Amino acid sequence: MKNLFPLSTTGILLAGVVLFSSCKNGGLFKKKPEKSSNTGWTYNDPTGSGFRVSKEKEQKTGPGLVFVQGGTFTMGATEEDVMRDWNNVPRRVTVASFYMDETEVANVHYREYLYWLHRVFDDTAITNRALPDTLCWRSELAYNEPYVEYYFRHPSYNLYPVVGVTWKQAYDYSLWRTDRVNENILWEKGITNKKAELQKQMQGGGQENFNTKAYLLGEYQATPGKGLNNYKDYLTKQVPTSISFEEGVILPEYRLPTEAEWEYAAYGYVAQNPNPRRSEKRRGEELIANKQVYPWAQNVNGLRDAKNSSWQGQFLANFKRGSGDNMGVAGGLNDRSAIPGPIKAFYPNGFGLYNMAGNVSEWVADVYRPLTPTDGDDFNYFRGNKFQRMDLSTGKPERDSLGRIIYRDETDEEVKNRRNYQKGYVIDYLDGDSLSAVQYGYGLTTLVSDKSRVYKGGSWNDRAYWLSPGARRFLEEDQSSSMIGFRCAMTRYGSQEGNGYKTGNWFQQRRQNTRKR
Repeated sequence: MKNLFPLSTTGILLAGVVLFSSCKNGGLFKKKPEKSSNTGWTYNDPTGSGFRVSKEKEQKTGPGLVFVQGGTFTMGATEEDVMRDWNNVPRRVTVASFYMDETEVANVHYREYLYWLHRVFDDTAITNRALPDTLCWRSELAYNEPYVEYYFRHPSYNLYPVVGVTWKQAYDYSLWRTDRVNENILWEKGITNKKAELQKQMQGGGQENFNTKAYLLGEYQATPGKGLNNYKDYLTKQVPTSISFEEGVILPEYRLPTEAEWEYAAYGYVAQNPNPRRSEKRRGEELIANKQVYPWAQNVNGLRDAKNSSWQGQFLANFKRGSGDNMGVAGGLNDRSAIPGPIKAFYPNGFGLYNMAGNVSEWVADVYRPLTPTDGDDFNYFRGNKFQRMDLSTGKPERDSLGRIIYRDETDEEVKNRRNYQKGYVIDYLDGDSLSAVQYGYGLTTLVSDKSRVYKGGSWNDRAYWLSPGARRFLEEDQSSSMIGFRCAMTRYGSQEGNGYKTGNWFQQRRQNTRKR
């Protein structure tokens, strides 16, 4: 049999193997460092400036979150204003893409938070401040004492939404969740030493616990892990003690959604657009159902999906059908829940979000004002800003007793020469008069104050009117209810269409005509 590979060909193949091996080991065909398109200097090059640039990467989806592609929608009332509030006037706004919790925060999730506080802090007052108010179940003319005792802690209610949580407590939970998620990311990548870091927590060190901002600023010294070798300095050959935000490893903060984000996400309009963009040659038709009433609707009339005929006559949310009717008649219970139900009960909306109507109402970030819908910006609408800056009075960032970086409010003197804002405290900005000096007189002439926070979505004990995403109510940020829970959100950085998509429209590169030059 003839040799299928003559000697000369074999030699060429062997040479190719050698060259490939050399290339793989950084030899003959070592990849050239990337150059700056502005200066020509090389990145990530030990013979250059040493400037490190992380490889371009997409933002990862944090635990519990789903991606909500932003867009424009009509925010406000979609039904007749039967309450005569006139506080949700329809107005077209745009919301940037973001992430939102798939479900409401459950009892088991909140108990995890309390357990961590108890383990880390010796001061029981810190844990006590975070406890939900289980007395929120009490009523003068109802027997709800079993819920006071069992709803939050009994395992049968593990995956039921936590209630009795104030807006402040929900805000603090979001801060805590940010740090625990980022701490776990660093553990999994070996950037910090998990065993050593857990030992710090077990010692009840209080301030010496991981905080994202403190870590990035170098004020929290985490125990380095072996994974830091991947971030070795190109010039000094030294392994860093921590990584920077520019590496793209740390996630942005968990937070409460704004009212505009929550309302937009509740409608799930992506389900109305049958041709989502799959390539540069195909895009959706920009359909929008301005009169959609409830989150579960698959068409403008709010009817069931034709593919799911079993929906006919079924309750698609946990709410109160009428006076004295919280769940229907025995043998044919309509929503099968007398109180809040499991966080994944009922059908999710177009974005895959559960219980955006009914079950429990949910806190959002905004301060309540009746007129904000007509005054607010039409992009990322929000009221509640109180601008701050890092407190550097000692010459460096300082941490409080909880280990968080201390910020202070900006003064009007510091920002008086700015063009985009001239006040640090703008919660009452354009608040009913041109000078923004109106006083509501809380408790005397109104229940509205700078501590009044919006909640949305309707609950297990609400009529159908409150299930519409446009409906809005308010409660003081230090009060709670058996009908109010919350879920978290996170800002999206990068492409507005999600991972795998580019920003903007891209076309074939046009060549310059140089014939007459």
